[in-house]
This record gives sequence, C-alpha cells and structure tokens, in this order.
Amino acid sequence: MSDEPKKRLINLKQLEWGRLFRYVRPYRVRLALGLFCLMLSSGIGLLLPLSIGWLVNTVSTKASADLLNTVALALIVVFVLQMVFNYVQGYLITFVGERAVADLRIEIYTHLQKLSLAFFNERRVGELTSRVTNDVTVIQGVTTNAVAAFIQNIINFVGSFALMLSMSWRLTSVTLLLIPLLIVLGIFFGRKLRKLSTEVSDRLAEATSVLEETISGVRIVQSFAREPYEVERFSTAIEAAFSISMVRTRTRAQFIPIVSFSGFGALVLVLWFGGRQVLNGSMQLGDLVSFLLYAGVIAGSLGTFTGLYSQLQEALGATARVFGILDTAPDIADKPGVPELPNIVGAVTFDDVSFAYTDATNAVILSTINIEVKPGEILALVGPSGSGKTTLVNLIPRFYDVTSGAISIDGYDIRDVQLRSLRSQIGIVPQETLLFSGTIGDNIRYGNLTASAEEVLAAANAANAHEFISRFEEGYDTIVGERGVKLSGGQRQRVAIARALLKNPRILILDEATSAMDSESEGLVQEALERLMQNRTTFVIAHRLSTIKNATRIAVIDGGRLVELGTHAELLTRGGMYARLYNLQFDAMTSEAPALAEY
Repeated sequence: MSDEPKKRLINLKQLEWGRLFRYVRPYRVRLALGLFCLMLSSGIGLLLPLSIGWLVNTVSTKASADLLNTVALALIVVFVLQMVFNYVQGYLITFVGERAVADLRIEIYTHLQKLSLAFFNERRVGELTSRVTNDVTVIQGVTTNAVAAFIQNIINFVGSFALMLSMSWRLTSVTLLLIPLLIVLGIFFGRKLRKLSTEVSDRLAEATSVLEETISGVRIVQSFAREPYEVERFSTAIEAAFSISMVRTRTRAQFIPIVSFSGFGALVLVLWFGGRQVLNGSMQLGDLVSFLLYAGVIAGSLGTFTGLYSQLQEALGATARVFGILDTAPDIADKPGVPELPNIVGAVTFDDVSFAYTDATNAVILSTINIEVKPGEILALVGPSGSGKTTLVNLIPRFYDVTSGAISIDGYDIRDVQLRSLRSQIGIVPQETLLFSGTIGDNIRYGNLTASAEEVLAAANAANAHEFISRFEEGYDTIVGERGVKLSGGQRQRVAIARALLKNPRILILDEATSAMDSESEGLVQEALERLMQNRTTFVIAHRLSTIKNATRIAVIDGGRLVELGTHAELLTRGGMYARLYNLQFDAMTSEAPALAEY
C-alpha cells in the first residue's frame, strides 16, 4: 500500500465521528428540538411543489375563483409555518454548534496547559494558535451545520423521490440518470479539495507563526531595521497560502458549474419527456410543474450531498490536527493516587540525578549530580554557559523529569506527589520576566489570586516596587501592555519579585534575576531579592558577584557534572574552576572583561 492511501485511512480513522459529536451531546435536547423543527420545515417544504401543481391545475382547468383563493391561502399558510420552523431550527442548531466549538476550544486550551515544556519547545506559537482558531472553525461546520443539511436533504430527497414516483415512474427513471454522475463528481472533487484545504491551513499556520514572532519581538525587529525583511517573510507566507487558496477556489469553481450543467441538462430532458406526456393527455400540466420542482429538489439535494462530502474531506485534516493535540499525553503527569505534598520546610536532595533530552539528539545535559540542600540554605550555581545550570533548577518543579536518579523534597520523591502541590510551594524569578497584559496589581496578585489590596501593597513595598508604581497616574491599575512592554526591565523584575513574595514559596529559584540591568535598578532588585530569600531554600543561578558571595554554598557545574561544591572562601582556597571564574569576573570590574555567566 502506498503512503497516500495509508495517510487517507489514518485521517478517516482520526475523524472519529462518535468522539467529534461528544461535544454536541451535552446539548442534545436543543439539538433534538432543532432537528425536529428541521424535519417539520422540510416536510412542509415538500408540500410547496405539490401546492403549486394544484394551483396550476386549478387555473388550467378554469376552476372556480373560490378554489383558487383556497389554494393560494393554503400556500401562504404553508410559507408562514415553514418560516417559523426555519427560525427555530436555525437558532437552536446554531447555538449547539457555537457552544460545542467553544467547549472544544476550551478543552484544547486546558489540555495545552497540562503539556510539558518539551511539547512547546518543538512547536511554534502560531501553529498552536491556528489549531485552536482556524481548525476548530472548520470542524464546526461538520458537527452541526453539515448534520442539519444532511438530514434536511435526506428528507427532501426521499420525500421528493416518493412523490415523483407516484406521479410518473417513467419520468422518475429519467431523473435518476443524474445520480451516478453527481456521485462520481463529488468523490473526485472532494478528494482534491481536502488536499488543497489541508495545504491552505498549513500555509496559514506558517504565516501566523511569523506574525506571532515578529509582533512579540517587535523591538528586536525595529532595532535591526528588519521591517522590510519581516514584511517580505510574512508576505511570502501569505502569498503561498493565497496561491493554494486560489487553486482550491478554481477547483470549486469548476465543480459548481459542472454539477449545475448536469442538473439542468437532466431537467431539460425531463421537461421534454414530460411535455410530451402533457400533450398526449397522460399527465396534467400542474403535475408536470410539481414533478419538475421535485426534480429540482432532488438535484439540489444531490448537489448538497456532494458539497457535504467535499466539506467532510476538508475537515479531515483539521480534525486530525486538533485531535492530534488532544491525544498528546503530557510528559509530566501525576501518578495515579499520589498524595499532595504537605507543607514543606525546604530540604532538597539530588540523588545521582542525570538528565538527557528525549529528542532526536538525545543530548546528555546532566550526569550523576549529588547535592543535599538544607532548609533555608542559599545554593548558588555557577559554571560556563550551557553547562546545565538552568536545566538543573528546572528539574525541581518538574518542568522535566530526571532520566535517572531522584530529586526529593523533605524526603518525598517529587514524582510521587501531586504536581500542583509541588509547584505551589516553589517560586521562580527568571532572567526575562513575563508580565501578562493586565494591570500591575493583577500581575502581582497572580502570585495569590485571593490576596487583599493590603497584601498586594505589602508585597510591592518589600519588592521596592511601590515607589515607581505610585508615580503612575493609575497606580496599581496601570496597564502594563503585552509582556509588560510599558515597564522597564528593572520595574518588571520588581513586579515579578512582588508576585513571588505574595506566593510565599518555601523554595525559591532565581535564574540570573539581576542580569542586564543598570546599577541603580540592580541595587533595588538585589535588595528586594535579599528580602525574598529570607528563610527560604534558594537556588541562585549566579551572574553577579554579590549574589555569589552571599550564598551559603556554591555548586560549580561544568559539562553537566558537579565539579566543585563549597563556600565562597573554600572554593577560592582550592584554586579550581570557581577561583578562575571569580578572578575573571573580578578583573571584569576594572577591565570590562566578560561577565562571569558568559564563561
């Protein structure tokens, strides 16, 4: 079997109708009522051609005016009833569709929140955004609108066919010549449209990724004057999507007139054959008019069926991608039945800890790390860039799991406790602080969503943030902009420290929290950090000399291994790697040599 048939089978399997309609099931009462009104509306619609035939027969036979008035009035009643049922079914089915799509988007987002960092390291933000927005919108048409259209056209097709058969089996046989042709056309064009729609979605995902990257990194783009380059990159992605979209449009444009020509050609044949029956008196004119209208209904239903098939083909790729995300199991998850981590004092033990990425490189980052950190101790991590310092601290909140060995807190293996209870007792202040696009107060309160205004104020004071916050006209209600763009680096860092203070963690991780700051900002941030570190077990990825000297102990990591461990004075006395790095930084204070963390 070739790769293409295999891929098609996989996509068809991934559609999983039962799973897809699980999102509709909670609203099945509304859906059932909507479909019931749809059936009534369709049934009433089947009376229209028959009523028109009666009207024509009434006129052509020169019946009484009273009979004509009765038939016309009956037609108006039929139209009104159909209008009412159409409104009810349209509203209810649309509600179910929109609600199901909203639930699906929420489930995808909720699942994304559970996935580990490894998942996001391998995927672009724009791609995931496209899955939650564009692909789910494509699926919406299949879950409700397509079902409603399918049921409506089944009723129209079966009802029209039965009524046509009762009028003239010969004319009905002629009409049926249209069906095989439309089925073949639907399958042929449907497959082409599915492939093209998948390509369009992929190109739009690429364009969305470029958009996300350049907007979030607009400062870098403008600082390098690369606006023309990024416009060209985005335009190329959009033009690629446009080109494929136009191929899809041409395919659809070819499909519709071919189907229309086939349908109208068949109607002309029916009109010619039926006209001969009217002329020879074997059929009334009104019955022929009704028959033609029913034939038009059948032709429209068949055209809709082929369109639905094409829509289904287009949805296959979107469904596979969305369910592909939902089927991705989190790398980091709670074991069944594990307990919560109780309130800790903060004793952390690394026992023969090794770590390697489980990607194509299988690169070993850490090897047999053994460290015991006492409660309240400040452990500084130093070493050359890329030596594994950040990876080591990322193992503590289980952003990644150790490849071998174990990390325990207060004697509890962190893999044997609930993840949320573990992370709720760990605070992190990273080098590049991310603030959310709300107010300053909202960002501080992110550390404790139930904190009072007084608690937020106290945390801001302790973080040396209250003074600059008070200078803003809106104070704590000042909007920080996306990613905190309206604040300086030092201000963002102090807000992050206030956020960590409000969380009140027992274990604190500082990842080069004072790097790339001016002296004044660094002093304020360092003072705030010292308050934050009080009575907490703290891991500091060292960048500044003052932080290293204040540490209880210093661990030197090189090539993923622990090469030295001791106090500042002890390591200087040994004259090893730490002493060399320290002397380099000491020289940098006077000769502008590179900073410690760059070695």
